[in-house]
Amino acid sequence: MLVHPQFDPIAINVFGLPIRWYGLMYLAGFVAFVTLARYRVRRGFGNGLTTDDIDDLLMYGVFGVILGGRLGYVLFYKPEHYLAHPAEMLQIWSGGMSFHGGFLGVLIAVAIFCWRRRKRWIEVMDFVAPMCPLGLAAGRLGNFINGELPGRPTTVPWGMWFPQADPTPVARHPSQLYQFALEGLLLFAILWWFSRKPRPAGQVSAAFLIGYGALRFIAEFTRQPDDFLGLLALGLSMGQWLSIPMILAGIGLWIWSLRGLTPKGGLGV
Repeated sequence: MLVHPQFDPIAINVFGLPIRWYGLMYLAGFVAFVTLARYRVRRGFGNGLTTDDIDDLLMYGVFGVILGGRLGYVLFYKPEHYLAHPAEMLQIWSGGMSFHGGFLGVLIAVAIFCWRRRKRWIEVMDFVAPMCPLGLAAGRLGNFINGELPGRPTTVPWGMWFPQADPTPVARHPSQLYQFALEGLLLFAILWWFSRKPRPAGQVSAAFLIGYGALRFIAEFTRQPDDFLGLLALGLSMGQWLSIPMILAGIGLWIWSLRGLTPKGGLGV
Protein backbone atom coordinates (compact mmCIF):
# COMPACT_ATOMS: atom_id res chain seq x y z
CA MET A 1 0.00 0.00 0.00
CA LEU A 2 1.29 3.43 -0.95
CA VAL A 3 1.00 6.42 1.37
CA HIS A 4 -0.03 9.89 0.22
CA PRO A 5 3.03 12.21 0.35
CA GLN A 6 1.23 14.66 2.65
CA PHE A 7 2.17 17.77 0.70
CA ASP A 8 1.92 21.08 2.47
CA PRO A 9 -1.18 22.70 0.92
CA ILE A 10 0.61 26.05 1.08
CA ALA A 11 3.15 26.27 -1.74
CA ILE A 12 4.82 29.54 -0.72
CA ASN A 13 4.33 32.56 1.48
CA VAL A 14 4.61 35.98 -0.15
CA PHE A 15 5.03 38.72 2.45
CA GLY A 16 3.10 36.61 4.92
CA LEU A 17 0.32 35.82 2.43
CA PRO A 18 -0.06 32.04 1.93
CA ILE A 19 -0.26 30.91 -1.70
CA ARG A 20 -1.91 27.52 -1.88
CA TRP A 21 -1.19 24.80 -4.40
CA TYR A 22 -4.87 24.61 -5.33
CA GLY A 23 -4.89 28.27 -6.29
CA LEU A 24 -1.72 27.77 -8.32
CA MET A 25 -3.42 24.90 -10.16
CA TYR A 26 -6.29 27.20 -11.11
CA LEU A 27 -3.70 29.72 -12.32
CA ALA A 28 -1.95 27.02 -14.36
CA GLY A 29 -5.25 26.10 -15.99
CA PHE A 30 -5.96 29.71 -16.94
CA VAL A 31 -2.42 30.17 -18.32
CA ALA A 32 -2.77 27.00 -20.40
CA PHE A 33 -6.08 28.27 -21.79
CA VAL A 34 -4.62 31.63 -22.84
CA THR A 35 -1.51 30.03 -24.37
CA LEU A 36 -3.46 27.51 -26.44
CA ALA A 37 -6.15 30.01 -27.39
CA ARG A 38 -3.58 32.49 -28.71
CA TYR A 39 -1.92 29.68 -30.64
CA ARG A 40 -5.19 28.77 -32.35
CA VAL A 41 -5.95 32.39 -33.20
CA ARG A 42 -2.47 32.90 -34.68
CA ARG A 43 -3.04 29.84 -36.84
CA GLY A 44 -6.15 31.50 -38.24
CA PHE A 45 -8.66 29.18 -36.58
CA GLY A 46 -10.13 31.42 -33.91
CA ASN A 47 -13.72 31.20 -35.17
CA GLY A 48 -13.81 34.97 -35.60
CA LEU A 49 -11.94 35.75 -32.36
CA THR A 50 -8.83 37.91 -32.16
CA THR A 51 -5.95 37.86 -29.68
CA ASP A 52 -7.51 40.89 -27.99
CA ASP A 53 -10.71 38.89 -27.48
CA ILE A 54 -8.84 36.11 -25.67
CA ASP A 55 -8.01 38.16 -22.58
CA ASP A 56 -11.61 39.33 -22.24
CA LEU A 57 -12.92 35.82 -22.85
CA LEU A 58 -10.66 34.55 -20.07
CA MET A 59 -11.98 37.19 -17.68
CA TYR A 60 -15.57 36.15 -18.38
CA GLY A 61 -14.59 32.49 -18.02
CA VAL A 62 -12.87 33.03 -14.66
CA PHE A 63 -15.99 34.64 -13.22
CA GLY A 64 -18.12 31.85 -14.69
CA VAL A 65 -15.94 29.11 -13.20
CA ILE A 66 -15.73 30.62 -9.72
CA LEU A 67 -19.31 31.84 -9.32
CA GLY A 68 -20.88 28.90 -11.13
CA GLY A 69 -18.68 26.37 -9.35
CA ARG A 70 -19.57 27.74 -5.94
CA LEU A 71 -23.30 28.13 -6.62
CA GLY A 72 -23.37 24.68 -8.17
CA TYR A 73 -21.91 23.18 -5.02
CA VAL A 74 -24.40 25.09 -2.88
CA LEU A 75 -27.40 24.01 -4.96
CA PHE A 76 -26.39 20.48 -5.99
CA TYR A 77 -24.68 19.22 -2.85
CA LYS A 78 -25.66 21.13 0.31
CA PRO A 79 -28.76 23.26 -0.32
CA GLU A 80 -30.24 22.67 3.14
CA HIS A 81 -27.02 23.58 4.93
CA TYR A 82 -26.48 26.83 3.03
CA LEU A 83 -30.13 27.75 3.30
CA ALA A 84 -29.67 27.61 7.06
CA HIS A 85 -26.27 29.35 6.91
CA PRO A 86 -26.48 31.77 3.93
CA ALA A 87 -23.39 33.74 4.99
CA GLU A 88 -21.24 30.66 4.27
CA MET A 89 -22.19 30.69 0.58
CA LEU A 90 -19.45 33.24 -0.09
CA GLN A 91 -16.76 31.44 1.91
CA ILE A 92 -15.05 29.82 -1.07
CA TRP A 93 -11.82 29.47 0.93
CA SER A 94 -13.55 26.93 3.17
CA GLY A 95 -13.90 24.54 0.22
CA GLY A 96 -16.73 23.38 -1.98
CA MET A 97 -16.71 23.78 -5.77
CA SER A 98 -18.72 21.88 -8.35
CA PHE A 99 -17.48 21.20 -11.88
CA HIS A 100 -21.01 20.96 -13.23
CA GLY A 101 -21.89 24.31 -11.65
CA GLY A 102 -18.70 25.84 -13.02
CA PHE A 103 -19.55 24.44 -16.45
CA LEU A 104 -22.98 26.09 -16.40
CA GLY A 105 -21.33 29.29 -15.19
CA VAL A 106 -18.95 29.25 -18.16
CA LEU A 107 -21.85 28.68 -20.59
CA ILE A 108 -23.62 31.75 -19.23
CA ALA A 109 -20.44 33.84 -19.09
CA VAL A 110 -19.54 33.02 -22.70
CA ALA A 111 -23.11 33.78 -23.76
CA ILE A 112 -22.79 37.25 -22.22
CA PHE A 113 -19.42 37.72 -23.94
CA CYS A 114 -20.91 36.71 -27.30
CA TRP A 115 -23.94 38.97 -26.84
CA ARG A 116 -21.70 41.96 -26.14
CA ARG A 117 -19.27 41.16 -28.98
CA ARG A 118 -21.92 39.96 -31.44
CA LYS A 119 -20.33 36.54 -31.82
CA ARG A 120 -22.06 33.24 -32.48
CA TRP A 121 -22.18 31.43 -29.14
CA ILE A 122 -21.87 27.87 -30.43
CA GLU A 123 -18.82 28.74 -32.52
CA VAL A 124 -17.09 30.36 -29.56
CA MET A 125 -17.87 27.29 -27.43
CA ASP A 126 -16.36 25.09 -30.15
CA PHE A 127 -13.25 27.23 -29.90
CA VAL A 128 -13.15 27.03 -26.09
CA ALA A 129 -13.89 23.31 -25.64
CA PRO A 130 -10.49 21.78 -26.62
CA MET A 131 -8.64 23.99 -24.11
CA CYS A 132 -10.81 23.17 -21.09
CA PRO A 133 -9.52 19.67 -20.20
CA LEU A 134 -6.06 20.93 -19.24
CA GLY A 135 -7.71 23.21 -16.67
CA LEU A 136 -9.64 20.22 -15.36
CA ALA A 137 -6.39 18.24 -15.16
CA ALA A 138 -4.77 21.01 -13.14
CA GLY A 139 -7.72 21.05 -10.73
CA ARG A 140 -7.54 17.29 -10.15
CA LEU A 141 -3.83 17.54 -9.52
CA GLY A 142 -4.63 20.17 -6.91
CA ASN A 143 -7.09 17.76 -5.31
CA PHE A 144 -4.38 15.11 -5.11
CA ILE A 145 -1.83 17.50 -3.61
CA ASN A 146 -4.36 18.43 -0.93
CA GLY A 147 -5.21 14.77 -0.33
CA GLU A 148 -8.91 15.56 -0.80
CA LEU A 149 -11.63 13.65 -2.67
CA PRO A 150 -9.92 10.26 -2.24
CA GLY A 151 -11.21 7.11 -3.89
CA ARG A 152 -13.08 4.10 -2.60
CA PRO A 153 -11.32 1.32 -0.66
CA THR A 154 -9.46 -1.07 -2.95
CA THR A 155 -7.05 -3.99 -3.07
CA VAL A 156 -5.16 -2.90 -6.19
CA PRO A 157 -1.34 -2.77 -5.74
CA TRP A 158 -1.29 1.00 -6.18
CA GLY A 159 -3.93 1.60 -3.53
CA MET A 160 -3.03 4.60 -1.41
CA TRP A 161 -3.63 5.56 2.20
CA PHE A 162 -4.82 9.16 2.61
CA PRO A 163 -4.19 10.04 6.28
CA GLN A 164 -6.30 13.18 5.84
CA ALA A 165 -9.35 10.97 5.29
CA ASP A 166 -8.51 7.88 7.36
CA PRO A 167 -6.79 7.97 10.79
CA THR A 168 -5.99 4.26 10.38
CA PRO A 169 -4.45 2.88 7.16
CA VAL A 170 -6.98 2.16 4.41
CA ALA A 171 -5.91 1.55 0.81
CA ARG A 172 -7.99 3.69 -1.54
CA HIS A 173 -8.02 4.38 -5.25
CA PRO A 174 -6.04 7.55 -6.07
CA SER A 175 -9.13 8.64 -7.99
CA GLN A 176 -7.89 12.21 -8.32
CA LEU A 177 -5.09 10.87 -10.55
CA TYR A 178 -7.56 8.77 -12.52
CA GLN A 179 -9.62 11.88 -13.21
CA PHE A 180 -6.44 13.84 -13.99
CA ALA A 181 -5.60 11.25 -16.65
CA LEU A 182 -9.12 10.64 -18.03
CA GLU A 183 -11.02 13.93 -17.85
CA GLY A 184 -7.82 15.93 -18.24
CA LEU A 185 -5.08 14.49 -20.43
CA LEU A 186 -7.06 11.91 -22.40
CA LEU A 187 -9.99 14.22 -23.12
CA PHE A 188 -7.59 17.01 -24.12
CA ALA A 189 -5.81 14.67 -26.57
CA ILE A 190 -9.13 13.53 -28.08
CA LEU A 191 -10.54 17.03 -28.52
CA TRP A 192 -7.26 18.48 -29.78
CA TRP A 193 -7.07 15.72 -32.40
CA PHE A 194 -10.77 16.00 -33.27
CA SER A 195 -10.59 19.76 -33.78
CA ARG A 196 -7.63 19.54 -36.16
CA LYS A 197 -10.07 19.43 -39.08
CA PRO A 198 -13.10 21.62 -39.84
CA ARG A 199 -16.25 20.29 -38.15
CA PRO A 200 -19.91 21.30 -38.34
CA ALA A 201 -20.75 24.03 -35.84
CA GLY A 202 -21.48 22.50 -32.45
CA GLN A 203 -19.72 19.19 -33.04
CA VAL A 204 -16.58 19.94 -31.02
CA SER A 205 -18.74 21.13 -28.13
CA ALA A 206 -20.80 17.95 -28.44
CA ALA A 207 -17.64 15.85 -28.31
CA PHE A 208 -16.64 17.63 -25.10
CA LEU A 209 -20.02 17.03 -23.47
CA ILE A 210 -20.10 13.34 -24.39
CA GLY A 211 -16.42 12.78 -23.62
CA TYR A 212 -16.38 14.51 -20.25
CA GLY A 213 -19.72 13.05 -19.18
CA ALA A 214 -18.69 9.50 -20.06
CA LEU A 215 -15.20 9.71 -18.55
CA ARG A 216 -16.48 11.35 -15.37
CA PHE A 217 -19.19 8.69 -15.09
CA ILE A 218 -16.54 5.95 -15.32
CA ALA A 219 -14.13 7.61 -12.88
CA GLU A 220 -16.89 8.06 -10.30
CA PHE A 221 -16.99 4.27 -9.78
CA THR A 222 -13.61 4.61 -8.03
CA ARG A 223 -14.26 7.89 -6.21
CA GLN A 224 -15.57 7.90 -2.64
CA PRO A 225 -19.04 9.49 -2.55
CA ASP A 226 -19.48 12.55 -0.37
CA ASP A 227 -20.15 11.48 3.21
CA PHE A 228 -23.19 13.73 3.49
CA LEU A 229 -24.74 12.30 0.30
CA GLY A 230 -23.53 8.74 -0.18
CA LEU A 231 -24.78 6.84 -3.20
CA LEU A 232 -28.11 7.92 -4.63
CA ALA A 233 -30.74 6.13 -6.72
CA LEU A 234 -29.56 3.05 -8.66
CA GLY A 235 -26.34 3.10 -6.63
CA LEU A 236 -24.97 6.07 -8.58
CA SER A 237 -23.15 9.06 -7.11
CA MET A 238 -24.18 12.69 -7.47
CA GLY A 239 -21.33 13.18 -9.96
CA GLN A 240 -22.72 10.38 -12.12
CA TRP A 241 -26.26 11.71 -12.03
CA LEU A 242 -25.02 15.17 -13.03
CA SER A 243 -22.97 13.66 -15.86
CA ILE A 244 -25.92 11.88 -17.48
CA PRO A 245 -27.60 15.14 -18.68
CA MET A 246 -24.24 16.22 -20.14
CA ILE A 247 -24.01 13.02 -22.19
CA LEU A 248 -27.61 13.34 -23.40
CA ALA A 249 -27.12 17.02 -24.25
CA GLY A 250 -23.95 16.13 -26.14
CA ILE A 251 -25.74 13.47 -28.18
CA GLY A 252 -28.54 15.92 -28.99
CA LEU A 253 -26.05 18.61 -30.00
CA TRP A 254 -24.13 16.13 -32.15
CA ILE A 255 -27.31 15.21 -34.04
CA TRP A 256 -28.16 18.90 -34.45
CA SER A 257 -24.68 19.62 -35.80
CA LEU A 258 -25.10 17.01 -38.54
CA ARG A 259 -28.09 18.72 -40.14
CA GLY A 260 -26.18 19.65 -43.27
CA LEU A 261 -24.40 22.62 -41.71
CA THR A 262 -21.25 24.01 -43.33
CA PRO A 263 -18.11 22.88 -41.50
CA LYS A 264 -16.52 25.64 -39.46
CA GLY A 265 -13.46 25.98 -37.24
CA GLY A 266 -10.74 23.39 -37.02
CA LEU A 267 -7.28 23.61 -35.53
CA GLY A 268 -5.44 23.41 -38.80
CA VAL A 269 -2.24 22.02 -37.27
